[in-house]
Amino acid sequence: MGDAGANLVWRGALAYLAVFYTDTFGISASAAALLFLVVRLSDGVTDIIMGMIADRTQTRLGKFRPWILWSTPFLALFMVLCFTTPNISPVAKLIYAYFTYIGLTLAYTVSNVPYSALMGVMTGDDLERAKLSGFRFAGAFTGGLLVMGFLPDLVAYFGQGNSAQGYQYTMYLFAALLTILMLITFASTKERVQPALKKQTSLKYELLDLSKSLPFIVLPLLATTLFFYYRELYSGLFFAVTMGLMTIVIRKLLSQDHSKLSGSQQDMVDLLTNKPWLILLGMGFLTMMFNGIKYGVIAYYFKYYVGNELMAGQYFIALLVVSIFGALLTGKLAEIFGKRTLFILSLILSALFTIAFFWLPSDNIPLIFALGCSAEFFAAMMPTLFFSMLGDSADYSEWKNNRRATGLIYSAGTFVQKTGGGFAGALVLVVLAGYGYNGMDETTIAQSLEGMKLLMSWLPAAFALLAAALMLLYPLTTEMTEKITEDLAIRRASL
Repeated sequence: MGDAGANLVWRGALAYLAVFYTDTFGISASAAALLFLVVRLSDGVTDIIMGMIADRTQTRLGKFRPWILWSTPFLALFMVLCFTTPNISPVAKLIYAYFTYIGLTLAYTVSNVPYSALMGVMTGDDLERAKLSGFRFAGAFTGGLLVMGFLPDLVAYFGQGNSAQGYQYTMYLFAALLTILMLITFASTKERVQPALKKQTSLKYELLDLSKSLPFIVLPLLATTLFFYYRELYSGLFFAVTMGLMTIVIRKLLSQDHSKLSGSQQDMVDLLTNKPWLILLGMGFLTMMFNGIKYGVIAYYFKYYVGNELMAGQYFIALLVVSIFGALLTGKLAEIFGKRTLFILSLILSALFTIAFFWLPSDNIPLIFALGCSAEFFAAMMPTLFFSMLGDSADYSEWKNNRRATGLIYSAGTFVQKTGGGFAGALVLVVLAGYGYNGMDETTIAQSLEGMKLLMSWLPAAFALLAAALMLLYPLTTEMTEKITEDLAIRRASL
């Protein structure tokens, strides 16, 4: 229920916010692309901070559950505001879009980082986590189904020709449902894994300590954003210099006596020396690029290439129904093949089905649906395996260092989802803008169709194949994961 509620926001924003901004709200594709990058990348910094706050939260309700309760009203409010079109000037509209989108992502961070970490403390068994992750993402795809499957029809029904009104009224409905689902989640979950207590300083001290390191987090994000968006000589030089400096700083940090480091610095060192987590960080970004590009272009693809805007909703429904089965089967398949092997197979097979879209004619609807559903069945396993394996990397950190920062480790999951989603959404808009697309000028549509085909096929598939190659380096085999689980169980029982 938690993921069903969260994905009323996440899947809705990911699938429809770009087309809402360009075709209803009235923002240009290039301005919307920059908006997506700036907000999503800055939001990644708040994910890290929220992970630290959640790890240091101590209440009678638990570490992570209270944040679900406290954040829900704000999440519902900004969900509505983000899809509201005020009658103001173009400049004021852009300012309003930044304010509401930042508000939505902040509220989502406060809710979803602790919620994601909750899975890591509901069970200490790695196979149970895989099955739990399957149920989680079955709920996620169900929530996404409600938004992506029915949003176009609901907008048409409530708007009666006025899409701005239709979006706003539809979000009233989804915000109410979101509130109910998140309250049920808060009331019906339990935190069971209690790691060994470690000496802690105050949260205020930890946040002040983190603030000293923020430039080393913000600068790489800024350099990557400029390099991706502008692709000029100065942005390339800034990117190269920044990454070189970051390498020097990281090496210096790792060479210091760890006993003299602050709590937040020790957390960072633990992450930087956690090879499974580092590989998963890259995997999360690449798989989010793969899925984000595909989902971000669907509304455009059906509206202009296929020529049937409402069919996008039917396509989303088909994908998400298949996704539910893919997520639920992941736990069983992971037992048979192992998580690492299953991850590689799902990436390769989904990429191959996706590449085939490049040669599909616009009128072959059955084949479009068949290939899309086949690719999505395997794509649904990717986030399910990813978040399950984040729990394994948290176990690895506790096993290796006797320290566990579940919230911080899982904040990486939401971090790469948001940064990957931001880059994916921006890439869709950058490619369309490169082909001359303007949502307010119908004469630009024909020349942009080739870009839509690439965004449905070769571009996302390239990220999936790169992720499959990276997964070959993942060190946690089934046997090693079982040993870590058994050792930790013995260690915790002796406390």
